[in-house]
Amino acid sequence: MTEPWEIHPHSVAITEFRAVGDGVTLNTKAFQNAILYLNSFADKGGAKPFVPAGRWLTGSFDLISHLTLWLDKDAVILGSKNPDDWPVVDPLPSYGRGDNGTIDGQGSVWWNWFQSKTLNYTRPHLVELITQLGFHVTVWNVTILAPLDSPNTDGIDPDSSDDVCIEDCYISTGDDLISIKSGWDEYGISYARPSTNIIIHRLTGHNRNGFGIAIGSEMSGGVSEIHAENLYFFNTSTAIIIKTAPGRGGYVRNIYISDVTLADVATTIRFNSNFFEHPDDFYDPNALHVIERITVKDVSGDSMKVLESEEKRKNGETRRFGIRRTRE
Repeated sequence: MTEPWEIHPHSVAITEFRAVGDGVTLNTKAFQNAILYLNSFADKGGAKPFVPAGRWLTGSFDLISHLTLWLDKDAVILGSKNPDDWPVVDPLPSYGRGDNGTIDGQGSVWWNWFQSKTLNYTRPHLVELITQLGFHVTVWNVTILAPLDSPNTDGIDPDSSDDVCIEDCYISTGDDLISIKSGWDEYGISYARPSTNIIIHRLTGHNRNGFGIAIGSEMSGGVSEIHAENLYFFNTSTAIIIKTAPGRGGYVRNIYISDVTLADVATTIRFNSNFFEHPDDFYDPNALHVIERITVKDVSGDSMKVLESEEKRKNGETRRFGIRRTRE
């Protein structure tokens, strides 16, 4: 079986489609035409659009299945700052990687539009895999950087996802490093697809306003079987947070976190069941959560504080929770 990170037999450089890597020329058509050409090889062992060293400005383009988007060393894909270059597109299952290249979404323009309330739709994600059953996703050896003052810039967000492995990553963002979710209020309850079987190993990172690993607050479909080990968080307010609210419903259970090193972190783990944000007014305020079987052990560093929301007991149940510090 060919693994996604293996080189496919059919390859074409985007320069063959008149792409220019000067950081100024818009190359959306070149990317689109290269992928259109390679689409004919999808069932013949897969294909690889090759992005050489340079700064390649582009708007959005669709990827295809059985394709590896290969960024060579010193290759940088730059997202266009023109909103007309980002139409809403249909989702397709695809994947990509390369040899230490960079995808730069140039997000500051989106943050400014968001804060000035001039966006008519949600902000885009840099890389998004959606509406696909049977995900088996590995995020390995990836560095994710966003300015510490950038708003709501999470690193990796598994949402209603199963069989996800995140290993050997460094993340520095303005919000959560990893945020595990499973749907929001009545919509998540109706969709009923939990996030489960998620492994996080050897994660290093920091942020200014967010958390190391967050579960929720959109967890209405349930979150379970999360195993995180060998974590190093620094200059962060809270290492681990579980957040919910009345109307979420759902559950968080069987969470195992170990071998955590903290530096300049105020709180090890925090529970907030009073996280009042809702998509609309149709949620059921009597839909309460259950949090159980949470284990955090082998923690070292300068914090062992545990915080709980004052509203916890009337907003849901938390039970079978343990935390142990064994190293100085």
